[in-house]
Amino acid sequence: MVETILEVKDLSVRFDTEEGVVGAVDRVGFTLMRGETLGLVGESGCGKSVTNLALLGLVPSPPGKIVGGEALYRGENLLEMSAGKLSRIRGNRIAMIFQDPMTSLNPFMTIADQMTEVTMLHLRHTYSEAIKHAITMLGNVGIASPESRIHGYPHQFSGGMRQRVMIAMALSCKPEILIADEPTTALDVTIQAQILELMKQLQESEGTAIIMITHDMGVVANICHRVHVMYAGRIVEQATCEELFARPRHPYTLGLLDSVPRVQKSAAGQLLAIDGQPPDLVHLPVGCAFEPRCRFSEERCLKEQPMLREMTPSGRAACFLDSLDGSKALSKETMDD
Repeated sequence: MVETILEVKDLSVRFDTEEGVVGAVDRVGFTLMRGETLGLVGESGCGKSVTNLALLGLVPSPPGKIVGGEALYRGENLLEMSAGKLSRIRGNRIAMIFQDPMTSLNPFMTIADQMTEVTMLHLRHTYSEAIKHAITMLGNVGIASPESRIHGYPHQFSGGMRQRVMIAMALSCKPEILIADEPTTALDVTIQAQILELMKQLQESEGTAIIMITHDMGVVANICHRVHVMYAGRIVEQATCEELFARPRHPYTLGLLDSVPRVQKSAAGQLLAIDGQPPDLVHLPVGCAFEPRCRFSEERCLKEQPMLREMTPSGRAACFLDSLDGSKALSKETMDD
């Protein structure tokens, strides 16, 4: 039987701003199983990162505030833990690769000081043990001559190398849950493949569960088992990876897939962009938040907000339509290419 190690229920996060209250995360819920990769996809500003920052107690307050929900890690609610207990879990049992390596590393500390701090605290390494472990981890993520580079400062590394340092730090304690927020954005395709392979190896050897936050559907196809699509702070579709690519059930998911360039398309073919812009989270419409951009919109969508409902035994979507007429199936193998 597959073990559930994280269960998020009705998580809601708000930000008080001068323009009004921003509903960044609205009643989000999902489960995470041991050894699986769960993909969270969607445009910038849809709530992916805030959802996971909330799990680790990293939402800046003020202006942010968790206003509801639970996040049960092995039966204990992360949202109600003391700061001391959460700090012992954060970076150790649950680690996060942050999206922006430019601001996530301390510019006044060497890479050695920042990496050894993690393992000396959580793994009780001596300084010499921590240095040796850090050098090994830097080598694993593709940094050449890690023995000398480890004593450098962040400004002496390129953006891609800083991202690799962040990944090495997150993997140092072999976490039970790894939250990866756009971990390969600043990397070239060769290093990207190397990092994804490293994550897969960690899963196989340690049973690590991964939450992959990304807008890259190719990465989703390569590594994810299940996928949750987010829009305007809510989950609008949940499905297995194969099912999502073969038959998307929400118009927004279909739009994301249609906008991906594919080798099979003819030279004269055009990418189909999603019309319009994401909604203002301060002034969300009464009905479906995606309605102004939806090519399948009906009058009902203007007045009612669709809830997640079961479409298949393993898939749910927040849409009134039972099927998307005219949608084209897209195999997972196509995206892998």
